[in-house]
Amino acid sequence: MKKLVFNIVPLFFGIAVFSQNIQTVTNSKGPVLGYSADSGIKILTVNGNKFKDLNKNGKLDKYEDWRLPVEERAKDLASKMSVEQIAGLMLYSGHQSVPAPADGFRAGKYNGMFYKESGAKASDLTDQQKKFLKEDNLRHVLVTTVESPEIAAKWSNNIQAYIEGLGLGIPANNSTDPRHSATVTAEFNEGAGGQISLWPDGLAMGATFDPELVKKFGNIAAQEYRALGISTALSPQIDLGTEPRWYRIAYVFSESPELTADMARGYIDGFQTTIVKGAAKNGWGNKSVNAMVKHWPGGGPEEGGRDGHWAMGKYAVYPGNNFQNHVKPFTEGAFKLAGGTKEAAAVMPYYTISFNQDTKNGENVGNGFSKYLITDLLRGKYGYDGVVCTDWLITSEEGKTPATFAGKPWGVEKLSIAERHYKVLEAGVDQFGGNNDKGPVLEAYQMGIKEHGEKAYRAKFEQSAVRLLRNFFRTGLFENPYVNTEETKKIVGNPEFMKAGYEAQVKSIVMLKNKASILPIKERKTVYIPKRYSPATFNWWGVYTAPTLEYPVDIEKIKKYYDVTDDPAKADFALVFVKSPHSEEGGYSDIDANEGGNGYVPISLQYQTYTATEAREKSIAAGDAVVAPNVHDRTFKNKTSTAANFTDLLAIENTYKAMNGKPVIVSITASKPMIFNEFEGHAAAILMNFNVSNQAVIDIISGKYEPSGLLPLQMPANMETVEKQKEDVPYDMISHKDSEGNVYDFAFGLNWNGVIKDARTEKYKK
Repeated sequence: MKKLVFNIVPLFFGIAVFSQNIQTVTNSKGPVLGYSADSGIKILTVNGNKFKDLNKNGKLDKYEDWRLPVEERAKDLASKMSVEQIAGLMLYSGHQSVPAPADGFRAGKYNGMFYKESGAKASDLTDQQKKFLKEDNLRHVLVTTVESPEIAAKWSNNIQAYIEGLGLGIPANNSTDPRHSATVTAEFNEGAGGQISLWPDGLAMGATFDPELVKKFGNIAAQEYRALGISTALSPQIDLGTEPRWYRIAYVFSESPELTADMARGYIDGFQTTIVKGAAKNGWGNKSVNAMVKHWPGGGPEEGGRDGHWAMGKYAVYPGNNFQNHVKPFTEGAFKLAGGTKEAAAVMPYYTISFNQDTKNGENVGNGFSKYLITDLLRGKYGYDGVVCTDWLITSEEGKTPATFAGKPWGVEKLSIAERHYKVLEAGVDQFGGNNDKGPVLEAYQMGIKEHGEKAYRAKFEQSAVRLLRNFFRTGLFENPYVNTEETKKIVGNPEFMKAGYEAQVKSIVMLKNKASILPIKERKTVYIPKRYSPATFNWWGVYTAPTLEYPVDIEKIKKYYDVTDDPAKADFALVFVKSPHSEEGGYSDIDANEGGNGYVPISLQYQTYTATEAREKSIAAGDAVVAPNVHDRTFKNKTSTAANFTDLLAIENTYKAMNGKPVIVSITASKPMIFNEFEGHAAAILMNFNVSNQAVIDIISGKYEPSGLLPLQMPANMETVEKQKEDVPYDMISHKDSEGNVYDFAFGLNWNGVIKDARTEKYKK
């Protein structure tokens, strides 16, 4: 046997040094090692190869040996970890902002003071971050808003340097929700719209019907993520959009199981694959980003369209007995990749109770608490052995009413926080989203010892640790978790990536109507663009935004294409920008509840006041054990709601009247399907986008680009067909038929020549 020769090299051995006192060592036939000169880590040399002595014991342990298989390294490290360290590994932090604000759930302090008064750098760690990293052994950090790409990279490096010298030297696996979409709309894409390439997301990407484009996006986004110090994407969202009123339908690809599966496969292959020149088959590597696919087993069929972030939307229902179709994007897409990584690195179950789908135990609990859905189905029937992480805050306490944004312990509201953690572990889950505190995990461990014995529960913890650690080893974090901030500035949001993202935005826009081929308008004509009224709103977290009346586009940019007038009489055509109808209530009204009702109201897809005369007489599911124990029926039949932005309809109607027969072009930014019969007859042309830039819309109107997007969802003819459709069934609505005889059905779209019929429409059919 060849003798192993160990040499301990002091920290100044690094052949390259970059900012923040980080050094690198190059292996001639192996990975580059990166470490902080302040961490106390030394370099071991074994037969000419260099390794990091992460636990500082002066010898090469298996988990430190980059030559060994990932599984062997992960098992070795898991066996060395204490229960407290494994409990920390099971935590996934709450939302972190860089720098931390002074209020809200992302708040943090620096040496006891808020950022602006502390004198700290934007990239410094907060007191809270230092605590959960050191005391709670947390190693999965969720980052949201950042001041700049450079600051994000420095912050990531500061995290890695802070923890590298602690214990076994386990690095941080930083993550993000989607951050490449053009606007910030909700908690789950809060990092979007910054200094990074901007792409279509969700329905917008689905409207391209192009899995290869999604794969290209994944590859580019992965490069930007790794340059920011991010190695896990909490995406893609591959729920089926079968319930048109659902709040989160904007972030799914489609209602089509086949299209969604193909888009999921392309997305994950793009993120997880490190491309190596000359390699026969690419797979995991230091350019890979773990994809956490969501939401198992499909969060789309929410009763009445209410969302599971709130108790009012805790139930997913299956009146069409179509559960299996919602699983298909996982089993046929996320778990059957074309690339060498084979399957998604992690899975996130949704908050919802998949009502009456547990055919073994008959238990109606949130998906993350369900042993049937996780152990029997996901791990058993489908053989998935990757990480399963709960959605955020499912073990926390719920709010005071069904419409209060707080914890989401659906179905287990009466259990203690520690008991909920134990139920999650017993279900077969590995990780707790949004929990910075190891205490309840350790309490749950003691419950496991009491029921199963210490040996069995230690083995269970190690099994979860191995699953979690694979995602560190496969992405090269143990060798070099640091990023070069100069490279960050070159990579993130570079012109090539920005151009690719913008062209993808253009491809996502759907032209629904083009009467008498009014579009494109290439000549320099005069346009009238009415200002758009935005009503006062409360956002995701209940923060108030005052009403505004302003132009929906940059008028100076419009002037590059057309002359602009405030007088419709002087205009050749009008361009009206609106948003799809939306309700502030989300399906529940505290006012209704306080007046003796059950609180449940309809979610309308039309602008005008709507009365739900065709709604169900009795809801399929109901039950709030704590906040509304006397409500046993969630029906909203014969109740009324009005879209918060009903003035968008008035803008179209008034512009049509003012233009006196001259063409009106309507540009819709949609977050879900909508009713067109209220205004479609007033429009000579209609363009629909799913939250991409208005500049892309203008480039189509002016003829710079030809529209090519297709509807990823049906557009309903009226609210009656919405009420009669089944939440879990795709393509079961009557679609709108316009004045030109076109039906706004799945996969419909126009280009300059008329209705699009190509390879995409041939492949993806109802």
